[in-house]
Amino acid sequence: MTEPSHLPESTRISVLTAAVLLAFALTRVLNATPLFSLLLPVGNFRLTIALNLNTVIVLLATGVTATGMDWLLRTHPELKKGGTREHWLLPTLTVLVIGISLYTLPNTPIWWLGFGLGAAIFLVVALAEYVVVDPNDARYQVAAAILTVIAFVIFLILATALKAVNARLVMVVPALFAAGGLAALRTLHLRLNQRWEVAWAVGIGLVAAQFGAAMHYLPLSPVQFGLALLAPLYALTVLAVSLVEGNPFRRAFLEPTLMLALFWGLAFWFR
Repeated sequence: MTEPSHLPESTRISVLTAAVLLAFALTRVLNATPLFSLLLPVGNFRLTIALNLNTVIVLLATGVTATGMDWLLRTHPELKKGGTREHWLLPTLTVLVIGISLYTLPNTPIWWLGFGLGAAIFLVVALAEYVVVDPNDARYQVAAAILTVIAFVIFLILATALKAVNARLVMVVPALFAAGGLAALRTLHLRLNQRWEVAWAVGIGLVAAQFGAAMHYLPLSPVQFGLALLAPLYALTVLAVSLVEGNPFRRAFLEPTLMLALFWGLAFWFR
């Protein structure tokens, strides 16, 4: 029996991609003069957050992405009623992180390289999310693997960008917690037959944030910082999958330990 195979409407995927690319481009051409500042009380001091037009554009782009993914996925013949939530989480995070990263890059050919890579990553994520709507799709396993890889790549990009701009610790910790938790949540959902393991995801996100706080003031390059944080995030996610699936204790710890050593070895090598 031939397995089903579905692709999104070309018009819808084109419109959504164009809207995202327009938002990315606007972050380069618009004036970055602060519009207003927010004063947030944090403990015994106040944190000042300056918002400019570029920040607003990136935030609006994430909202457009969530709405656009829902609009795109509604055309899938196998979509269950109201079942798009899990499929726009990763695309939205992707647009947010890439938008922030592009904003931090200098106006050089590197920016255009990042723009092109960001566009390609978003398009791949959108297509893969459309495919995994149907677990019986012939390309489901490949699409799920692609989404898993991109989820961790997005976390790596965010951690690297935060270190590159010397972001304040009070901003780094919640950003790493949110990105790490969402990456773990999407990966667990894909690999555990559509099960939501929110407790595991929250715990993994907290560990990622704690590692980020501990390494924030160490003399690490942005790439070293990103790889050092990616290591425990990936290892704990793989460990969670193995434990939930009921694998033996020693077997469950084998792959996470090897990957932890590999990523930390890479972080040491990028000196």
